[in-house]
Amino acid sequence: MKRTETTKLPKALMLASVASMIDLFNEDNINILLDYGYSVDVMANFEEGSITSAERVAQYKQELVDRGVGVYHVPIPRSLFKIRNIFSSYKMIKAKVDKENYNLVHCHSPIGGVVCRLACRKARKRGTKVIYTAHGFHFFKGAPLKNWILFYPVEKMCAKVTDILITINGEDYSRAKAWKSVDVKYVPGIGVHTDRFSLDAVEDSSLREQLNFTTDDFVFMSTGQISVRKNQEAIIRAISKINNPKIKYLIVGTGELEKQLKLLAKELNVENRIIFAGYRGDVNKLLRVVDAFIFPSLQEGLPVALMEAMASGLPVICSNIRGNTDLIQHGEGGYLVEPRDYSGYAEAMLELYDNYDNLEEMRRVNVETMKSFDTKVINEQMKKIYRV
Repeated sequence: MKRTETTKLPKALMLASVASMIDLFNEDNINILLDYGYSVDVMANFEEGSITSAERVAQYKQELVDRGVGVYHVPIPRSLFKIRNIFSSYKMIKAKVDKENYNLVHCHSPIGGVVCRLACRKARKRGTKVIYTAHGFHFFKGAPLKNWILFYPVEKMCAKVTDILITINGEDYSRAKAWKSVDVKYVPGIGVHTDRFSLDAVEDSSLREQLNFTTDDFVFMSTGQISVRKNQEAIIRAISKINNPKIKYLIVGTGELEKQLKLLAKELNVENRIIFAGYRGDVNKLLRVVDAFIFPSLQEGLPVALMEAMASGLPVICSNIRGNTDLIQHGEGGYLVEPRDYSGYAEAMLELYDNYDNLEEMRRVNVETMKSFDTKVINEQMKKIYRV
């Protein structure tokens, strides 16, 4: 979809493998570029791969068009084995970049980021600034060897054809800095709109009743896609080790493992203590009526869900992995547990339950920590990068 506008403006391209990456993580960046007077185009796969619904993708596409943003579909796959789609995407991106003479290209996603940067090699020689945000390298401490073999050499090579490489956590920043071939920045993700999750917001107590929780229940909540990576199974197994019916687990989200985890909860005789809430558009309200947040992911870049919970003033139990450790210090805002340590999660949950009166300090620490991760702070960092 093309604009009819003919005014000569500086041009920027925002690219990601899937449309939801733009929708969920780059709205503020697009607004900054528009405010700076850029003509902005978006390229992504608008037909498949998004973690949002097809209806939301279509709605978002129209929202972009209504704001005067150019929207272009490119069939970037999420699988390395779809070679034909990767090659087609490369040709489409290269043709678009060579035609438009963009002043700035900002790309995201592992495959999309690689394909885009390779397609921009000629444009860089003409002066196009190429920025890549790594939303968590696939090679990290504890990652499978195949991830290091596949992704590490490619990212290191592509850094040489990148002007600015943005990392969102400390581990990735240190690793990229060691390459010494690119200007590396540390920008902690997209941040969090702390005002939306403030402790001052009005609590809707009826929500707790709607979910059939009593005032005596101690409710742990997690949000995100129900998947192997998000590791909700660990908490279901941890709950089965706790002989206390008042401790319950609210899972917000949907995903391919939902049916399997419901069967597991039944098999472990904890189905009455595990509540699958499905997709919810009122997560900020739910965070105000539960008692703690639990986040057992196996892999993260810098988790927005965890930041939102912290901004809401919830004590946290999370896996001891990159990204989470950028946000939580063990024993201060919550507890860190090894990702598959079911007994460790159970012990941490009981620790919070048994020391309810001492949770106020954890709440204070997490709210205070999130002030430096507020979107206003992050956006100021991005403004400086776009101005370079």
